[in-house]
Amino acid sequence: MPKRCAWPRTDLSIAYHDNEWGVPLHDDRTLFEFLILEGAQAGLSWETVLNKRDNYRAAFDQFDSAKIARYTQQKIQQLLLNPGIIRNRLKIAAAIQNAKAFNAVQEEFGSFDKYIWGFVDGLPITRKRGTPVLAQTTLSESISKDLTKRGFKFVGPTICYAFMQAVGLVNDHDHTCFRYREISQIGKG
Repeated sequence: MPKRCAWPRTDLSIAYHDNEWGVPLHDDRTLFEFLILEGAQAGLSWETVLNKRDNYRAAFDQFDSAKIARYTQQKIQQLLLNPGIIRNRLKIAAAIQNAKAFNAVQEEFGSFDKYIWGFVDGLPITRKRGTPVLAQTTLSESISKDLTKRGFKFVGPTICYAFMQAVGLVNDHDHTCFRYREISQIGKG
């Protein structure tokens, strides 16, 4: 059995850890998905969100930001009644607002990918051996401020850091984890 980070303990979180977490991601739709899911997680466990992920995809039009930006009050009511997602009015409203802000970033930068990866000059940050995994960093604070200035909601520094970890802006795998070395090699010619 491979050595991995300590946090994945269920089949679902192990699969997520082994196949997705920390892998540099450049697809705008999936980046938007993670941004919305990280915001939905606020105050909850990531396992709760992972368990509802497929329901979120169905309820939120496969995270098509153009469609979500046009959601009506009727659609919001449907979402608030959907037991398959986290039925928090503020988080649902944030997802819609974030879709609008996401679309504006795409228009300004050509893609959200280009915008978000610009914060790390296009290359993942690799945590140095012996340094602790933090809940937020100076960089996540900067990203949070910029996203907030652009109209995003539920994007505090801690949520931004979790997003950075999830989409591979930072490699926070434990140095003894089999994924640490694999992900560290991604992007190295």
